[in-house]
Amino acid sequence: MTQKITSDFDQNAYPRDLKGYGDNPPKANWPGGAKIAVQFVLNIEEGAENSVIHGDAESERFLSDILGTPSFNNRHQSIESAFEYGSRVGVWRVLDAFKEYGLPITTFTCAAAAEKTPHIIERVLEDGHEVASHGLRWITYQYMYRETEREHVRRATEIFQNMLGYQPLGWYTGRDSHNTRELVVEQGGYSYDSDSYADELPYWLNVKVEEGNQITRKPHLVIPYTLETNDMRFASSPGFTNSEPFYQYLKDSFDTLYDEGDKDGKNEPKMLTIGLHCRIIGRAGRIVALKKFLAYITSKPDVWICRRDAIAKHWYENHPATEDNTANWM
Repeated sequence: MTQKITSDFDQNAYPRDLKGYGDNPPKANWPGGAKIAVQFVLNIEEGAENSVIHGDAESERFLSDILGTPSFNNRHQSIESAFEYGSRVGVWRVLDAFKEYGLPITTFTCAAAAEKTPHIIERVLEDGHEVASHGLRWITYQYMYRETEREHVRRATEIFQNMLGYQPLGWYTGRDSHNTRELVVEQGGYSYDSDSYADELPYWLNVKVEEGNQITRKPHLVIPYTLETNDMRFASSPGFTNSEPFYQYLKDSFDTLYDEGDKDGKNEPKMLTIGLHCRIIGRAGRIVALKKFLAYITSKPDVWICRRDAIAKHWYENHPATEDNTANWM
């Protein structure tokens, strides 16, 4: 008999959800009865990072092969060239790998990067991939004024509408603020955001929205992202130093979720996301891990490899927001 445990702590007043689905996750019912949904994200950030030529006070210092570099109040030529590798070389190597296997991906694309590299966006669309908004810039929004961030959300949306002819359905800032999600929902037109690492399944939140002098709440879908099945660990310490441990970590993650997908007949499949960056996984010594992993998962039955907007569509149709499954986001 399970002992009932009570607590005097006011869970409703605490602005975080530490329970989620608990030990009773919904049955995802992925298409075709898949045991797992696998989703690849390629981050396109080159040309949107911190740089004095972009009007920033300091140079970029995060997520490149130059670990531990100080920021400069001048151009950092080494950092700039490390990012340029992604748009000049890496992105093509990655796109070619997915084209070889005929697999769809989602790109988290910064609007400021897209407008500088329209030839990359042309190839992304030609290959049938999703363009999700990675915000206007790949900078830290944590300390930005709400009104300034609101303008960045609006401007990013406008750039993509002009370039693509439509607004992206997905949003991911990454270096977000406590205002980001509310501003994205307020902007409207986005089916989901991925500024969360909290789950292996999508989930609903009621998000506050300012409408004139009124504050209302709207149900909003969150499709969690990942920082661990992510090539960024090649550019962190401790991290991956060659392709083999990255491949093994991806394989171990896949195998666990694949086995759990129909363990003991429970039919509780989850989602595996792999995060990639043009300037990181696009290096010759690292692309090996990605190609090896693609070969492995495409040899398995009952695997749904899809874009993030396809996951959003599936969740809207099969697990719509209700009073019972939507928590207030504060």
